[in-house]
Amino acid sequence: MKLIIGNKNYSSWSLRAWLAAREGGFTFEEIRISLFIPGSRERILSHSPAGKVPCLNDHGVVVWDSLAIGEYLAEKRPGLLPADPVARAMARSVTAEMHSGFQSLRSRMPMNVRKDYTGFGHSPEVDADIARIVAIWNDCRARFGAEGPYLFGRFSLADAAFAPVAFRFQTYAVKPEGAAGEYLATLLANPHMQEWAAAARAETESIAEEDLYG
Repeated sequence: MKLIIGNKNYSSWSLRAWLAAREGGFTFEEIRISLFIPGSRERILSHSPAGKVPCLNDHGVVVWDSLAIGEYLAEKRPGLLPADPVARAMARSVTAEMHSGFQSLRSRMPMNVRKDYTGFGHSPEVDADIARIVAIWNDCRARFGAEGPYLFGRFSLADAAFAPVAFRFQTYAVKPEGAAGEYLATLLANPHMQEWAAAARAETESIAEEDLYG
């Protein structure tokens, strides 16, 4: 199994697939391709027909897009989704909402693990996105979190989906209170998240479009 990813400092989509694979207990070769440099698109296209990361190659079975990769991995490791049908439906719903939504947050608060952008990136639209995310976290924890510290108790694809948001909140000093704040601390303390963050901070590439605030 091979997983093709981009820069760990910037590539939120790559983080989702990588974290799901690591938490699912998969053994895989990590192929990291630095983004937005000469030849990077050609290198990605040699792995992914979409020309984007992440892309999974499981012994010749090629799966691209972080949501599709997560679902593929969950078919092999059912524990990546809640066993209860109601919780599983909710997990899929919030994962899909994260996958397709929150455009203001994405554009004004891009993932950038190395930076401290305290106070930057806010707008009414961004703050509305943040409020919705905090509401999701509080709701999932209250309804489904009895068996552990993650959104649905045990780690699931929903946690992988919101992992880049945890790094964003850390970078931009967004500090939710209550259950959402406790969940944020749990996600940032996850050993695989800490492993990713350490690798991101060790990278030397800089993408000007992502370093929005200096």
